[in-house]
Formats: sequence, C-alpha cells, structure tokens
Amino acid sequence: MSTETIEADAVYVVVMKLVGRINPVGKTETDNERFENLKKLCTIVDNLVAKIDEIAYKYKDAHEHSVKRSAEYAHNFIINTIGIK
Repeated sequence: MSTETIEADAVYVVVMKLVGRINPVGKTETDNERFENLKKLCTIVDNLVAKIDEIAYKYKDAHEHSVKRSAEYAHNFIINTIGIK
C-alpha cells in the first residue's frame, strides 16, 4: 500500500468519525440522526468535487507540465471515476 493511500485512508477515517454514522437501521430517532449525518457527508463530498472540478476547468489550458498534469488528473477523475460528463 502506498503512502498516498495510507494518508488518504487516514483522512477518510477522520472525516467519517467527524460526520458520524450514516447507515439507517430502521429506528426513527437513530435514522433521523444518521440522515442528518448523511446530508453533512453529501455536502462535504459536493464541496470536494467542486474543488476538483475547479482545478480541471481553471487549469485545462495551462502550458506548464505540472499544472496541466493536475488539470488532466482532475478532469479524468471527474469523468471516469465519478461519471460526471
């Protein structure tokens, strides 16, 4: 496992601890709380995807290799991983 993967996994664990459980269990009180956690997580994901899309769009015409590489990586992530066209 790469260092990048380990670091990303650690961030994921922290975010999920901060958000809280999101899986419904069929009990109204618990599910209401988990629904609010799910909404929170969706907002976080939306903000992250918007940031990635910003990189893809803002730097798509860059001439510097390192900048263009980031834009292409972000674009490919948006199209191929998330499936947004």
